[in-house]
Amino acid sequence: MIGLAVVLGAFAGADVSRRERALRTTIGPSTTVVVAARPLPAGEPLTIDRLTVRTVPRRYAPRDVASDPRLLVGLRPRVAVAAGHDVGPSVLDDGAGAVLRAGERIADIVAIGDAALVRPGVRVDVLVTRDRGERAGGTRLALEDAEVVGVSAAPGDGGDTTGMRIAVALRVTVRQAVYLAAAQNFATELRVLPRSPDDDARGATGLAASDALEGVR
Repeated sequence: MIGLAVVLGAFAGADVSRRERALRTTIGPSTTVVVAARPLPAGEPLTIDRLTVRTVPRRYAPRDVASDPRLLVGLRPRVAVAAGHDVGPSVLDDGAGAVLRAGERIADIVAIGDAALVRPGVRVDVLVTRDRGERAGGTRLALEDAEVVGVSAAPGDGGDTTGMRIAVALRVTVRQAVYLAAAQNFATELRVLPRSPDDDARGATGLAASDALEGVR
């Protein structure tokens, strides 16, 4: 009886494996799609914690669906999206322009940064380095926690945003826009530093170091 049970169990296991192979062959390979981890209000920028992925057969996946939630961070749903619903271009703003609130401006700068990390929706700090010739120069933290609304190739870089220089559009106040315009014209270098999504600490604006590496403690 025990031997018979072992034989029957082997047959059953083989049958299950055969059925699984047949099912995989019928359905085909799988893929991941981005879905809403929670309800997404219309017009609010997407953050990574609002998105998740699920695995579906590739043949059933929507053609315009995204597979990497990081590529959607900062985009805005045109309509409210229910939890679990696919998130793709069909429900997202086309990025034609940032929605400005009262008192805000968009400042365009060319800075050193990594376009793989500095993306729309990410928040950054801005460092400004000045070379004063015979006088001492230095680097200053000029702006904290600024929202990136656009990233593109720096002028003259041939459309490549994988290098060090990128063109960045920032959501700022009028005063900050004036300062950044002056820095772009007269400073030696601007650098953007991406912040962690959960890092909202402020208070370091004005932190500086001279070209002798003095001033920061």
